[in-house]
Amino acid sequence: MFRYKGKEADPQKVGHDLHVRAVLTGRLLERGDTLIVHAELVDVEKGSQLWGGQYSRKVADLLALQEDLSKEISEKLRLRLTGEEKKRLGKRYTENPEAYQLYLKGRYYWNKRTDEGFRKSQEYFQQAIEKDPNYALAYVGLADSQTIASTFMPGERMPKAKAAALKALQIDDTIAEAHTSLAFIKHRFDWDFPGAEKEFKRAIELNPRYATAHEWYALYLATMGRTQEAIAEARLAQQVDPLSLVMNSALGRVYHFARQYDKAIEQLRKTIDLDPNFASAHFDIAWSYLQKGMNAEAIAEFQKGLAITGRNPTRLAAFAAIQARAGNTGEAMKILNELKKLSDRSYVPAFTMAMAYTGLGDKDQAFAWLEKVYEERGGGILFVTVDSSFDPLRSDPRFADLLRRLGLPP
Repeated sequence: MFRYKGKEADPQKVGHDLHVRAVLTGRLLERGDTLIVHAELVDVEKGSQLWGGQYSRKVADLLALQEDLSKEISEKLRLRLTGEEKKRLGKRYTENPEAYQLYLKGRYYWNKRTDEGFRKSQEYFQQAIEKDPNYALAYVGLADSQTIASTFMPGERMPKAKAAALKALQIDDTIAEAHTSLAFIKHRFDWDFPGAEKEFKRAIELNPRYATAHEWYALYLATMGRTQEAIAEARLAQQVDPLSLVMNSALGRVYHFARQYDKAIEQLRKTIDLDPNFASAHFDIAWSYLQKGMNAEAIAEFQKGLAITGRNPTRLAAFAAIQARAGNTGEAMKILNELKKLSDRSYVPAFTMAMAYTGLGDKDQAFAWLEKVYEERGGGILFVTVDSSFDPLRSDPRFADLLRRLGLPP
């Protein structure tokens, strides 16, 4: 809901955008150590108020306030909640309101999907753990911020991430988020594909409305060659959280992996319309434009992404690949020379370097860099099965050998 923070939003429009029957709106005032909350529940179809109320609580009672609101709303709507649903509504993952707020800030920055966002999210999750060492969701957040940030880099963060996910499950093995985090690690870094699928399915069983579980499971299915299942899961993720930039972008990425480039472009344009400053969507759409032969559009979109994120080595190497595939060999080589200078003081991502050399037609260099990713157990290498950037390598016997060693379908 951070999308609506600080904005005047029409509840009916929000409800239609989210495909829900009712929308809870409110205003929160903080005076000293007291919180004053005005809230109302609006019927989306009729535009009428279903319920309204005002609450005054001490900041330390924030968690109790959430419970009061959810209980009263469910009663006003005459919802027939099962015993399990009531238990879930009333469940507290922490008794510490400061830890809870730090966790929410961590998730906010994590969802930005930027280097700075990942750095800040790790700081907030760590602070939440310091406030409450038994806060399982904070350990999940810490694992997620480390794994996503490491997807195209060496797995140096992975032992810590895995330890955090396992710690969360040790505290509470009924948390879908923790099973999802462990599934991601088993997929991308352990290359334990049966184990990963088992964890994904357990997560979805525990909470079918956890969008990230569907998103990451979709990407798992894509790498396994199960294209139609991947699209179905990506759609589910987007339906569960229809205004999430991450879920919308992921659906576009899965369409791209399925070689449905028109659908990918359409979906990613919708994502960019939601927020033009979401860099990942600009980067993703560039690859689909490239496959359509729309080279100028591809370069323009990638440059928009770079303007948002800055010229970090990972993005620069990918941009070299874009330029090479677009036939701009000189520009690609210029970027690669820039990366060689950067390599003395920062990590140059092997996976995107392999993409760049593939685009330049230098297969020996491409395979040398892919071998480096393999040795580092870089999570990005699993996408060689579906990433169109590597199409020129598919007929080479070395490519089939790489897939065999990874345990991936040809």
